[in-house]
Amino acid sequence: MKLNRLSELDDNSAIAAELVIVGGGATGLTIARECASAGMDVLVLESGLLDENGEHELLNTVDLAEPSLSGFDQLKRESFHGKQAEFWSAERQPYGVRCRVLGGSTQAWAGKSSIFDEIDFQTRPWVEHSGWPCDKAELAPYLSRALAALNLCPADPPARFGTGDLASYYWQFARSRLDRLDVMRMGKEFVADKPPAVRILLDATVTHIALDHSGGQVSSLEIASIAGKRAKVVARTVVLAASAIENARLLLASNDVHGTGIGNGRDNVGRYLVDHVGVTIGSIPEPHVAAMAQLFGFYGIRHGGRSHMFMHGLALTPEVQEREHLLNASIYFAPQRADDDPWDAMKRLLRRKSGNVVRDLTSIARGSSFIAKGFGMTLLASPVVPGVLKDSIVNGAIRWSPNMVADEFERGGLPHKLTGLTLEAISEQAPCPDNRITLSDRTDRFGVPIAKVRWQVSQQERRTLRRLAELADTALKASGLPRPELEEWAAGGFDQRVPAIDMAHSMGTTRMSHDPASGVVDSNCRVHDVRNLYIAGGSVFPTGGHANPTLMMLACAIRLADHLSDQRGRDAVCARDLLTISE
Repeated sequence: MKLNRLSELDDNSAIAAELVIVGGGATGLTIARECASAGMDVLVLESGLLDENGEHELLNTVDLAEPSLSGFDQLKRESFHGKQAEFWSAERQPYGVRCRVLGGSTQAWAGKSSIFDEIDFQTRPWVEHSGWPCDKAELAPYLSRALAALNLCPADPPARFGTGDLASYYWQFARSRLDRLDVMRMGKEFVADKPPAVRILLDATVTHIALDHSGGQVSSLEIASIAGKRAKVVARTVVLAASAIENARLLLASNDVHGTGIGNGRDNVGRYLVDHVGVTIGSIPEPHVAAMAQLFGFYGIRHGGRSHMFMHGLALTPEVQEREHLLNASIYFAPQRADDDPWDAMKRLLRRKSGNVVRDLTSIARGSSFIAKGFGMTLLASPVVPGVLKDSIVNGAIRWSPNMVADEFERGGLPHKLTGLTLEAISEQAPCPDNRITLSDRTDRFGVPIAKVRWQVSQQERRTLRRLAELADTALKASGLPRPELEEWAAGGFDQRVPAIDMAHSMGTTRMSHDPASGVVDSNCRVHDVRNLYIAGGSVFPTGGHANPTLMMLACAIRLADHLSDQRGRDAVCARDLLTISE
C-alpha cells in the first residue's frame, strides 16, 4: 500500500490508475481491498486525512432548503449526534453526519450492524417507489463476506420475544481487530493491514467529473488539496463512494457537458433521499431497569473462537406491516447517563464548557469509583498489556457481562453513571422524490456549490411510529413485563407532534433501477448512459429498511467489486480476440 497527500505532489500533476475510487469510507475501502486482491491497480481519493480536523470538516457544510425540526428537536439532534463525532457541528450539518477522514463515518459510528429484511427488497403496494432490482437471496453470498469484513458473527442468537406483531430483532457490534475496547474504525484497520496494489491519496477533494465529448464516459477527475494544489486523475473505471450527499452533489455540480449534471437526464439525481427516522417512545420505570436490561440489553455469544456482542430489540413483523400498511420499524433499549455523571463533568471542565463548576467538581468527587474504573479500562487499552491477555479479558467479559462491555464500547472505554432505560424507535422512510439533494447558491473553498438538503418526515413515518409505540406498550403488558412510561406524543392523540430526528443514515439519492426513468444506476451500480462510472454506498439503495445500513452497504460494495473484476476479465478476453482477428 502507498499512502500520500496531494500536497506532496507537484502542482497540476497527472495521475493515472486502472480504478479510481472517490471516497475512503467503509464502502470505498472495501471495494479497494476486493479489487486490489483481484489484481487491479487501485487509487483511492480521500478528501480528508488520517485524523479529522476542523479545516476539512468545513467541506461537509450543507444548507437546508427548509427547516424541518423545532428548536427542541434540534437540541435533541445535536445531543444525539454530537456525542460521537468530534468535529461535527449541527450548524454546519443541519442534516446528516459526515466525517472527512480515512474511514469516513466509521470514525463516529457505534458499530451497530444488521442485515436488511426480505420485505425491504420487495415492491410493496403501500410503499410508493419501493422495490429493489435484486432480492436478498442474490445478495446472500456477499453478505457473508461483508460479515467477515466487519468482524461479525454470521448467525443471530435465538429469538427471545414474540407476540405476532413484534418479534426479537438483533443488532451486532463490529469490534475492532486493533483495539479490544473499540468498535471497528475502517481507516485505521485498512492502514494497519496495508493491502498491496492500493494507493491512497489524502487531502484530495474531487471538484469536478469531466466527461468526454460524447458525454458517455468519464475522461478525468479534477482534484484539489486544502492548500489549493491541483491535479488531474485519469482512470479506466471510476467509482463514486463519497456518501449519499456528496455523490449526488458531485454529479449535479459536474454540469459542463450535460446542463443538469451527470446521469440526470431524467431529473433523478439527488431525489428520493431517505434516512432512518428516530424518536424516543418512552422509558422503563427505574425499579424495573435491571430486569429489562437483562432481556432487552446486550447479549454475548461464542462463535469462531471469540465472543460476539448483540443488542436485543423488537421489530415489526412483515405480517403486521402488510396488514396495517406500515413501514418497517423497530425498537431498541438505550441506557441513560445520570446528570451528575463524573466523566461528563470532567469533560465539561477540561473543555471549559462547564455551566456550574462547583456542581461538576462535586460530581467528580462523588464518582471516584467510576473514575478509578475508567483508569483501569485505560490500562487495559494500553500497549503494555499483551494482546492475548486483552482478548481473554474482553471475550470473557462479553460472555459474562455483555451489558457492561457494550457500555464500554459505546462510550470509549469509560464507565458512566446510569439512571434509566429508554425505548428508542427507528423507522424506515418511504422514498419521496421531493426529499432531495440540490445545489446551493453558496460554494465551498474550491468554488463548488455546496449541497442543499430537503428532508421532511411524512405522515406515513409518523403513523408507523405511533403504531409501533402502541404495539410495544401492548406487547410488554401482555407478556407480563413492565409497561413503559410513554412520551406525551406516544400516549396522546393523533394530533400530537412526533419529535423525530434523522439518524444520519442518508440513502437513496442515486437509486438503483432497471429502468433509467426511475433511477440513476442499473442493477450493477453503473450510471445509466455513462460507460465507466459506478456509484457505491447507501445512495444506490431504493429503500432503507430500519436496520443500520453499513453492513448492507459493504455487501453491495463487494458485489460491485466482483462485477468490476469480472468485467475486467471479459474486456481482456475481448482484447485478445480482437488481436487474434487482426493478426
